[in-house]
Amino acid sequence: MTASDTTTTQGELEKLVSDLRGLLANKDLDAVPEIKLLRQRLDDGIHNVRESAVRAAQDAARQAKEAALAADRYAHDEPWRVAGAALAVGALVGFLLARR
Repeated sequence: MTASDTTTTQGELEKLVSDLRGLLANKDLDAVPEIKLLRQRLDDGIHNVRESAVRAAQDAARQAKEAALAADRYAHDEPWRVAGAALAVGALVGFLLARR
């Protein structure tokens, strides 16, 4: 799932929640005890989902940072291997572009 897909999904979810809240905010429904319970469950669910999303984003950021640090360490520990790999990839791309 790309960042664009996540943003789109998050936007759709926010719109759905907003529509549902608007529907449940109807003052004519205040007399129905089940609606009050449903409102509370909705608020609790939204709170839990937002906390989970924040935790997932923090975990993803931490993992990306760890991967970047590992790559940096490897590049510093093995500079000739990295240079050789970059040269090989560059030569391959150059060869493929030259064939066109």
